Amino acid sequence: MAKQKKIPRNVWVLGFVSLLTDASSEMIYVVLPMFLVNVLGADVLTVGTIEGIAEATASIVKVISGSLSDYLKNRKILTVIGYGLSTAVKPLFALATNPGWILLARFGDRVGKGIRGAPRDALVADSTEPELRGAAYGLRQSLDSVGAFIGPLLAFVLLSFLGENFRQVFVFSLIPGILSVVLLIVGVQEPKSTTISKSRTNPLNRQSLKKLSRDYWIVVIVALLFNLGNSSDAFLLLKAQQVGIATPLIPLTIMVMNIVYSISAYPVGLLSDRIGRFGLLLSSFLLYAFIYLGFALVQTSWPIWILFAFYGLYLGMSQGILLAMVAERVPATLRGTAFGFFNLATGTALLPASLLGGWLWQSVGSSATFFVGSLFALLATLFLAIQNQKN
Repeated sequence: MAKQKKIPRNVWVLGFVSLLTDASSEMIYVVLPMFLVNVLGADVLTVGTIEGIAEATASIVKVISGSLSDYLKNRKILTVIGYGLSTAVKPLFALATNPGWILLARFGDRVGKGIRGAPRDALVADSTEPELRGAAYGLRQSLDSVGAFIGPLLAFVLLSFLGENFRQVFVFSLIPGILSVVLLIVGVQEPKSTTISKSRTNPLNRQSLKKLSRDYWIVVIVALLFNLGNSSDAFLLLKAQQVGIATPLIPLTIMVMNIVYSISAYPVGLLSDRIGRFGLLLSSFLLYAFIYLGFALVQTSWPIWILFAFYGLYLGMSQGILLAMVAERVPATLRGTAFGFFNLATGTALLPASLLGGWLWQSVGSSATFFVGSLFALLATLFLAIQNQKN
C-alpha cells in the first residue's frame, strides 16, 4: 500500500505565519471604517478611495516581487521583507489624526502585502507535490482565516473593555504581527528546486511571457471581471452598522465569516483535487452574487449574520481554488510572475470597484453598491461558463 503523502512543513509554517498576520491585520481592519467615519470624520467615498488605492498598490507591487522571486530563485527573502514592512507601519494607525495618515499606513501595509503575496503563493507551489496542491492552498487559506476570526474576536474584547478606544486596538495589533515575522524567519526554508539554477533570465521578457498559457490568462480575466464588482469589505462593515449592529459587535460579523471560511477552505481544496476545480469555482461566484443581493436588500440586523456566514463559505470555495488553478497552468520557473499578474488584475480592479462602490453609496444608496457587485459576479460566472464550453 502506497504511503499517503503529507502536506510539507513549509506550507504549515506559512499557514501559521498567515494566521498571526491576519489576526494582527483584522484587529485593525474591522474597526478602521468606524474609526475613519466616527473619529476622523471621513465620508464613505473617502473610505472607498483609501481602500481602493491601498489594494491597487499591493497588486502592482506583486508583479514586481513575483518576477523578482523568479529571477533571484529565492522566494523567502521577499516574503520576510513583505511581512516585516506590514508590521512596521502598524503604529501609524494609532498615531493617525486625519484620513491622510490612514492612507499612508494602509499604503505601507499593502506594499508589504504586495511584496510578500506572489513569492509566498509560489513558495507553496514549489514546496508541494501537484496532487496535493489544492489541499495545500486550502490549508494555508484555512489557517489564514483562523487568524482572521481571532483578530475580530480580540478587537471585540478590547473595544468592550477599553470603551471603544480604537487606538489601543491598533497598538495591541503589533504583538501577533511581530510574532509572525519571527516564525517566518525561523521556520521556512527555501525549497532546493528554486535555488539551484545555472543562469538567471528576465521573467518579464516577451519570450518568457509567451510560456504563460491561454488557460492561465482566462483565469486572470475571469478574476479581473469578477473583482470589478468586488468593492472593499469595508462596505460590508458599514452596512452592518447601518442596519443597527452596535459598534463593539461589528468585529464579530467578520469573525463569523472567517470561522466558516476556515472550516470550508481545506475540505474544498481536497475536494477540488479529486473532482476538479471548475464546478466549485462557478458555484462560488453564483453564491457571491446571491450574497451581495442579500446585502442590497437587508434592512434589519439579524440576516446580516447569515450573510456574513455565507460570505465565508464563498471565500472557502474560491480563494484556494483560484490559486491552485494559477499554479497548475504555468511553468514552475514563472510561478512568481504568474501570481504577480494574477494579483495585479484582481487588485487593480478593487480601485475602480471601491471608488464606484463609495460613489453609489453616497449618490444612490447602499443597496446600489451591492446590486452592482452582484451583477459583476454574474457576468464573471457567464464568461467562465462560456470559456469552459469552448475548451
